[in-house]
Order: sequence, then structure tokens, then C-alpha cells
Amino acid sequence: MAMGLLLLAACAGEPPITHRAGTENGEWRYYGGDAGSTRYSPLDQIDPSNVADLEIAWRWSSESLEHPRSDGYLRTTPLKVGDRLYATAGYIRSVVALDPATGETLWVFKPDEPERAGRARGGSGRGVAYWTDGEVERLFFVSRSFKLFSLDPETGEPDATFGDGGEVSLLVDLGEHAKPDSITSTSPPIVVGDVVVVGSTFPPSTTRKEAPPGDIRGIDARTGEILWSFHVVPHPGEYGHDTWEDDSWQYTGNSGAWAPLTADPELGYVYLPTETPTVDFYGGHRPGDNLFAESVVCLDARTGERVWHYQLVHHGIWDYDTPAPPILADIVVDGREIKAVAQVTKQGFTYVFDRVTGEPVWPIEERPVPQTDVPGEKSAPTQPHPTWPPPFEPQGITEDVLIDFTPELREEAIAMLDQFRIGPLFTPPSLVVEGGTQGTLVLPGIMGGANWPGAVLDPETNVLFVPSVTNPTVVAVGAPDPARSNLRYNRVAGGRSEGPQGLPLVKPPWGRITAIDLDSGEHLWMVANGETPDYVKEHPALEGLDIPPTGRGGRAGALVTKTLLFAGEGPGMYAEPKASGGTILRAFDKSDGSILAEHELPNNQTSLPMTYEHEGRQYVLIAVGQRREHGEIVAFALPE
Repeated sequence: MAMGLLLLAACAGEPPITHRAGTENGEWRYYGGDAGSTRYSPLDQIDPSNVADLEIAWRWSSESLEHPRSDGYLRTTPLKVGDRLYATAGYIRSVVALDPATGETLWVFKPDEPERAGRARGGSGRGVAYWTDGEVERLFFVSRSFKLFSLDPETGEPDATFGDGGEVSLLVDLGEHAKPDSITSTSPPIVVGDVVVVGSTFPPSTTRKEAPPGDIRGIDARTGEILWSFHVVPHPGEYGHDTWEDDSWQYTGNSGAWAPLTADPELGYVYLPTETPTVDFYGGHRPGDNLFAESVVCLDARTGERVWHYQLVHHGIWDYDTPAPPILADIVVDGREIKAVAQVTKQGFTYVFDRVTGEPVWPIEERPVPQTDVPGEKSAPTQPHPTWPPPFEPQGITEDVLIDFTPELREEAIAMLDQFRIGPLFTPPSLVVEGGTQGTLVLPGIMGGANWPGAVLDPETNVLFVPSVTNPTVVAVGAPDPARSNLRYNRVAGGRSEGPQGLPLVKPPWGRITAIDLDSGEHLWMVANGETPDYVKEHPALEGLDIPPTGRGGRAGALVTKTLLFAGEGPGMYAEPKASGGTILRAFDKSDGSILAEHELPNNQTSLPMTYEHEGRQYVLIAVGQRREHGEIVAFALPE
């Protein structure tokens, strides 16, 4: 099986690389802080000696957008450029400019869109992109109906010279299945030079094998002209086309990049984390390895030409999307300087490549994996396994990973395994059998491992900090109703991953943070992220036991500064196990993971934190929310 690596760039004659990691001048100009998605800021006004003194400086609510439907899952991470913050917010995804000192709304742009637009993951989105050529400045964002808007940062007015009065439809040339309710982008674009690069997002489930493709687009930042399209599902004559057997390329969709993108502006390269094709848990309608799905793909941002790629999952049937932006790092391995890119995944791996050539920094082995017995399915015989760094999550289900607070609970957990098919990582989904197994128990589950919050990098030490979730998922497939679906098989309700007496099935920590030295690949430390949930501490079966912090299984986002690591506990509304997520923002010692301070948030963390400086004062900002409530942006600072 091909490893999925093609080099189109030779080392000789490359331009000098002057990659600068982290934010500059107290600003936050990219979703990931910098183009390399490090989420690092060198600001140090807030440090271990005073972080406990942080207080809420201001709060902003999406209720001010006056829409009756709330946006409790406010995922936006604002940008800080000059004397303004820019964010997306609200159920219909508006763009707002805020005063960084007070949170006062300076302007609002509301796109005129139908209420149904954005069924493919609507809501606030994760933010905007900023571009300047030194004279002109623009903000770019993708609306719920899959339009790219160009706005004047000063006024919020659309740029009349961009596309059609300030907007460009991204539905063009995507085929008959591309409609405003079938595709959008929840992540912001990324601008590389004068090219705006846009990914795509699809509905959370489907009942048909046909779907729009997740093409990646490059758009001229000045004019709105679509300069190029990269076919993640390759067309005839393109590299990888032969990995879509039985002409399945004609109708199979998804495979796009819904997670944020990363770029190296000096190289002019953009790095794509791509997702699972249609459908997530059954690939019988798309036989083959399915390039470039579930891969890291490096493109020349000027032309859209592929430079290199590496497929992380062949013929995906586990919903193991590449969920987070790749992170650029300049590392030193065995005395050798490497311009690297690191990708954390749902399955708990950290893949590390030379970002110029695509060569793995440490060997990646193709290992045999269990094979499917679902009719019509043909799973890949091997899957890529990095030999280093070690996984940051338990992988696969054995008795060793089961809950063991008491011998009785452990025996109950062991007995529960009889309901499911179990095995190592990449054990395939299985049928629900009446009177038999109720599907496959998968660990890490479909929420990860790592998920869209990804990891953060301290470029001063090359330590990667990875928040992750430890929770299995039952993946069971069955024949759907032919009156409602043309799929042979799809995911159906199976057994629950809940453990004995309503407790989690597997050992804690259920939410964790792992520190990985990218120079050596060694794990430096791992800590539970969050206290033990009340339903565990107060459970009758655990009466009298001293349960240490177990962490909470929310998809937590982090931020790293010159002196501190910040992390919340994640949202609670769309994660498992129950009681996941939480309302605490913590500051950790980067050297050992010890907690230096805890601050109560008004609600659960729903976005990734960022930091900026304004008029000599450093702020740490995060969005919070909950179901049926309006989301808020909350800014912390030291007392004046």
C-alpha cells in the first residue's frame, strides 16, 4: 500500500526560511495566534506570581445581536489587530468589532441569509481572517450559506470591489449536491500572501452516498477571483484518482478540511488537515484508500499545486477526521535542525513531518489491523502507526483500560465487554447482532483523543501541550430504511459506552493534558484536566474512597504564553462522558503541569483562549456558553 508521500519540491534552491513562531506586538492576527497555529504569545505581564489575581475585566454577550435563537456553543476566537478585536458570533454568524479595553461593540455586520442556511454546522463559526498589503486592510469570513465576504475592518462594510459587491459564492463548480444547507465552513480562512484559502464543513450525518466534495479554494484577496481549486477527491488524470475504485469519485463527497488551516508564509505553503469521506462509518460505496481524505496535505498557496501529502488513515470508517490545525515548529532532533509540522489526531497520535519535504521525522510503520466482516465493506489491510512520539491516549479496548475503583466495579466492567466487539486501535465497526454483540467498542472514540481545539506549542522550548479526552464510543452499523437512504449500511444505535452503574467504563483521567518535547519526542508530563465530577465522587459504589482528580472529558482548548499554560475544561453540551466540560479556567506551570491558579468562568468554555495587550495591559480572553443560552466573550486582566 502506498504510504501516500510524493515530493514535488527539492531541498536545493529553496528560499531561506525565517519562520517566526508566536504572536507579535501584543496582537493576535491569526486564529492560531500566528500562521503556524502555535497559539503562543510572548506576553508576560501575567505570570506565575500574579496569575491568581486575575479578574474579569469585561463581558460581551451575543444576546446584543438581537436574534431570538441563542448561540450557546460560541466557538469564536477573536483576532486582535491594532485597537480592535474582531469575532464571529450569533446564531446567524455575524461579524463584530469590539473595543479591547471595554468589550463595547463598535460595529456589527449581519449577512442577509435564509434561516435554514448552515444546516451543515451552522452557528457562530470559529472566527475571521485578517489581511493587509501594508496599505489596504481586509477581514474575511465565511457565512453559513458558504459565501466568502471581504469587509473593511474600520467600518464593517463589504468591499464593493471584491467579487459581487463584497461576497463570493463558494458553491460554484461543486456539483449538483452543493447547496447552502449542505456545505459551509465553520473555520476561518487563512491568508497566505495575497491568497485567501478556504476549507469546508458538512452536516454531521448523512443518509445518502452522494455529497458535495470538500474542494479547497484559493481566492484573490483583492478581487475575489477564484484562483484555484484543489480536489481532495481527485478527478481523472489527477494523482490519487485510482484510490477511488468503481468510479466512486463521481458521487462521494466530504473529505474537506473543516478544521482550521495552517500556513508557512515564507515558503508560501498551506497545510490541510482533511476529514473522512461520505459516510463516516461505512465505506462500501467508496472502495479504495480514498486519497486525500484523512491526510495532511501541503499545497503551494499561490497555485494550489500539491507539494506533498501523507495519509493518516486509509479508507476511513471510524470518523477519525484530522480534527485540528497542524502546528509548525523549528525543532532539533539528534543535532539536526528540522523545519517541522506536527499533527495531533483523534486516535491519540502525534505525527511529525519535515514541513518542506513531507518526510516523517521519526519512522511511521504500516501495521496490519483487524479486518471488517460487514458485507460489501473492504477495509484497508494496514494503517500508519508512528513509532515516536508515543501516543498521548490509550488505544484499543482491553481489560487493562477498564475502570478499577473497586474489584466489584471492575468485574462488572469486564462483563459488559461481552456486549461488544473489542480489539486494538482500528478494530472496524461491526453489525448489531440480535442476541449477540451490539457493535464495536472503539477507543479513542469519535470525539477523540484530540479534537478541534488541537494542541499548543511553546517555540522557546519546543514543548507541545495536548489536551485530550479518554472516552470510548460504540460504533455499530446496520441496514438503513431503504425508503430514506440509498446506503447499504450506516451507523445505527448500538450499546452504550457507559460503564458499570452509570460510571465511565474506562479508567481516568477522562480529560488530560500531555506535554511532549518535540526535540526528543519524549512525554515530559501528563496531568488530569479538571476535578472529579460530582456524580462520580458522590456515587454510592465509591463511598469512603478517596478519588483523586479524574479530569473532565470536555474538548478543552489551551493557550501558552512566555510564562504560563492556560486551559479550560471544554464545553459540556456535545461531549461525552456525562458531566464533561466545566467552568474553570486554569493556569498551569509549563514545567510540570502543576496548577498555579483557578478562575471561575460565567459558563462552560466553548472556544479557544487567546491573549493580547492593549494600552499596556495584558488580557486573557475566552468564549463561554451553554445550551439555550446566549454565548459570551469574557476578558480577564490583572487589577488596574
